[in-house]
Amino acid sequence: MTRPAIYIAITNHGFGHAVRAASVAAQIQKFCPDVLLFLVTQAPRWLLESYISGDFVVRSRAFDVGVVQSDSITMDKLATRSQLEDIKQRQRSIVAREVDFIRQNRINLVLSDIPPLAAPIARSAGVPGWMMSNFGWDFIYRDWGEQFQEIADWIGECFGQCDRLFRLPLHEQMTAFPVIEDMGLTGGDPRYNLSKIRSDFQIKSPVEKTIMLTFGGLGLDAIPYNNLGLFPDYQFITFDSNSPDMDNLIKPRDMVKSSPSLAEYSRLRPVDLMPLCGRVISKPGYSTFSEALRLDIPLVSLVRSGFAESPILIEGLENYGFHQILTAAEFLTGNWEFLREPLNPPRLSETLDKNGSKAIAEAVVELY
Repeated sequence: MTRPAIYIAITNHGFGHAVRAASVAAQIQKFCPDVLLFLVTQAPRWLLESYISGDFVVRSRAFDVGVVQSDSITMDKLATRSQLEDIKQRQRSIVAREVDFIRQNRINLVLSDIPPLAAPIARSAGVPGWMMSNFGWDFIYRDWGEQFQEIADWIGECFGQCDRLFRLPLHEQMTAFPVIEDMGLTGGDPRYNLSKIRSDFQIKSPVEKTIMLTFGGLGLDAIPYNNLGLFPDYQFITFDSNSPDMDNLIKPRDMVKSSPSLAEYSRLRPVDLMPLCGRVISKPGYSTFSEALRLDIPLVSLVRSGFAESPILIEGLENYGFHQILTAAEFLTGNWEFLREPLNPPRLSETLDKNGSKAIAEAVVELY
């Protein structure tokens, strides 16, 4: 029997898509240890390894752009359009090259999140082409006006070749896809003993005064870390390598690098520390929202203009999680008094399914 092989293409935009695709890949590997995973992405290997414990192959390719950004908020639309036009012009050669790779490696399935070209690649290779996401790039670009309409139409045509979409919560309608199945939230599960991790990283504050700052793989250039000095009885946690040294700022990744005694935490992720936090401060991003909502951790989110997914994520947070919503000015130039204010409760009493990663993996394993 041929070893099952899966080609997992991940959109070239930030870390969030890589996180949720890797969380599904990890579940696939758990259910089917013999599977050969090809992760087609330019996300850093350490990020993928923090979710996938077994072996996998990285094929460093980028089939889309996402949005060209200098940080997790600031967008460069002109550069984004230029790079999209280049990919569109090279579609035929990109598809041909990947079809050859899929056939040479006897790959049985293309699963993607959510580069548009993955669908025509799968169709041309003669294998099932499945996708997972809460939005399509056509939705993002169409909102940017007339100069992006042709690109959005092209992307919609690509998505129309998808055989099966696993639509995640906090989603737009995704009408370009012919077959849609709704799934639950995706993400990783905390993997360390919480009492031990609290001790090892010297987290002494109570949960309600422990705050995580996380702004995705691109970070945020202007975090006003000086505000932390206004809250000496709080402890803040960040994975930002450019953050300053402060008495009440814990930098787990730096601590792991500098202390051999913490070597077991070499694959530490924000989700592993979320249960110790009373609030997670972030920008609108599906994977951070999803992992926090799965763990019932309150979220404080900045608003983000010009990105059509953001209002949908904010609305979902307001509906399903304890939350606070901040303007950029409140976060960047305010005194952070919001930390002393009560959280807003979810508007809806219903809850979201939390088993999306597992359910998608089960659907994949059913092929074999």
